[in-house]
Amino acid sequence: MSRTWCSPLPGGVRLAVQIQANAKKTEVVGVLDDALKIKLHAQPIEGKANEALIRFLSDTLSVPRSAIALTHGQTNKRKLLEISAARLTPDGVAALLLGEAA
Repeated sequence: MSRTWCSPLPGGVRLAVQIQANAKKTEVVGVLDDALKIKLHAQPIEGKANEALIRFLSDTLSVPRSAIALTHGQTNKRKLLEISAARLTPDGVAALLLGEAA
């Protein structure tokens, strides 16, 4: 299945996400257009929401924080992240983040 929000890269995957800061809890909402919507329990100031996003993805995907790079959208709610982990595939990421069968 083609996932526009998650695409393969050599040695990892690229994620397109849309975040909503100041949520009551951090959670994945679902796919919105061509991005994965994630609510974050963090303020959108001084990079706190970006840090919370990287921490959440690191924990959920079982990769070190250093393997996650925020490549676009540092100050925008839409962001592109590259995750360096050869074992990750788009289907595997969807299974971990959305609870879908891989």
